[in-house]
Amino acid sequence: MCAFQSCRYSTMQVAEFDFALPDELIARHPPERRRDSRLLSLTRAGIGHHAFTDIGRFLNAGDVLVLNDTRVIPARLYGHKETGGRVEVLIERLLDEREALCHLRASKAPKPGNRLALDGGYHADVLGRSGDFFHLAFPEADSVLAMAEQVGHMPLPPYIDRPDEADDRERYQTVFARRPGAVAAPTAGLHFDGALLDELRAAGVEIAYLTLHVGAGTFQPVRVETVEEHKMHSEWYEVPAALADQARAARARGNRVVPVGTTALRALESAAASGELEAGRGETDIFIYPGYEFRITDALITNFHLPRSSLLMLVSALAGRERILAAYEEAVRERYRFFSYGDAMYIERGQ
Repeated sequence: MCAFQSCRYSTMQVAEFDFALPDELIARHPPERRRDSRLLSLTRAGIGHHAFTDIGRFLNAGDVLVLNDTRVIPARLYGHKETGGRVEVLIERLLDEREALCHLRASKAPKPGNRLALDGGYHADVLGRSGDFFHLAFPEADSVLAMAEQVGHMPLPPYIDRPDEADDRERYQTVFARRPGAVAAPTAGLHFDGALLDELRAAGVEIAYLTLHVGAGTFQPVRVETVEEHKMHSEWYEVPAALADQARAARARGNRVVPVGTTALRALESAAASGELEAGRGETDIFIYPGYEFRITDALITNFHLPRSSLLMLVSALAGRERILAAYEEAVRERYRFFSYGDAMYIERGQ
């Protein structure tokens, strides 16, 4: 039996999860409509090409489709240090109404006691460090969330190499986003609009929700050469009792649990560490790569992931590395759009 964190059955090289991606296939803007994305299916029957609106053909009445209802906050703030140098703050995690752990980019790291002047007339006081993060307090803010909504920018991923635009406030957000706290979108959910979700419900698919507040660490590259040496960032999640009940009932009648996105999958697998999905909240740094034994996930709806990334390792664990890389090669040939604003995959768990 594999351990909770991972299954350390052999040594793998990060280079085994590489592939060539032309720059023009990176989606830097969303499609005109959410449902206009394409869908590549990877099932036991092989690879198929579809419109995303065909997703219902892969879901059965009684299956549980699990969505991550986290809401992305406009977490990127700009300002300058007391010495005048420009600074960029990226909120990582809210601690209370006026304090947060943040990434900070500046020519020289500020020290505890320093004050940063932010756009919009706000200030941030540097209270200290916590690992890679800066502990900041925002004394003028009614709340960090309210301040971010007023003066913050949407934290687009690094590979969308453009400034955020007004439209990103809506489009880099799922239609079912409810609980603010993420600094990156659960992007597999971006393809769904309300009408498509209603169509699935009408077909008998059960829709369930959990929360995992996606951190900026999801974009951090794997900097080691051996897969087993990589350490995942920690993220907060909550699995409601209603979802745990739905999943147990679905499994009992022979139906499946299908997370939308790797964030929903990681939360589910973390909550199912005992072998049974349990309601509750906590922190997870689960790292899933080939050899991992899935406990609750039967299939996955996801976007295309970066070369050499932990998320590419995750989908390789689900379907097999060679099958995933073959599907990615096919996606490149067929000119699918990659990453957050790109197209989607439906992946059945391999046997």
